[in-house]
Amino acid sequence: MTLAFVTGGSRGLGLATAKGLREQGIDVVLFATNGETLSVAAESIGAQYQAIDFLDLNKSQEVLEDSLMRFGVPDILILAHGVMSEKMSKTMRTTLTEWRRVFTVNLDSVFLCINVLAPGMAERRSGRVVVYSACLGRMSGPGNAGGLAPYRVSKAGVNALVRNFAHETGLGARGILVDAMCPNHSRTDMGGPTAPKSAEEGADTAIWLATRNFEVGKDQTGVLWEDRKIVPW
Repeated sequence: MTLAFVTGGSRGLGLATAKGLREQGIDVVLFATNGETLSVAAESIGAQYQAIDFLDLNKSQEVLEDSLMRFGVPDILILAHGVMSEKMSKTMRTTLTEWRRVFTVNLDSVFLCINVLAPGMAERRSGRVVVYSACLGRMSGPGNAGGLAPYRVSKAGVNALVRNFAHETGLGARGILVDAMCPNHSRTDMGGPTAPKSAEEGADTAIWLATRNFEVGKDQTGVLWEDRKIVPW
């Protein structure tokens, strides 16, 4: 049976992604901070769960290592957790505390999850890693004019981490696919109730990346996707 770990799984895009995977018969373990909300979400889709607080990286490492022992090496790793920075967090107006909060959750914990969970995939020569990034983290195109500095820069870091790790693992030649995806503006707690996309629509590309057919040398990995298409970053 295929096993997926999904972070940020108690609500929004993470839960929508997990639900889509469950509908394809994939076993899912949800990870999120709020244990009470998490247990309700897990029960609603028939998933297992594990509470984790990515603001505490040392404790998070222990939780991830324990999860490997409890559930096994995942076939699919979806990293859908993240935080937005404060509204006025321009570079000269951001405190070090706010900068570190956003980077710890949005980038450092992504590295940690990959660092702890991906070696088993590499040893098995099989795995899919999909990281929720953001188009605000692009270095080109619309929406890169400044502001929300910790959020934008942390997501740019996610894109760079994905690209680097994908090259380290042979761009799919060693059995691991590593991709970033932009869900676009979706109706979640972060996106707000007036966003044009539903959470299910925002999660579609992540589900597709986690389950798509892939031919080495023909199909691409290590890039940023939006609506199942590669976008420059």
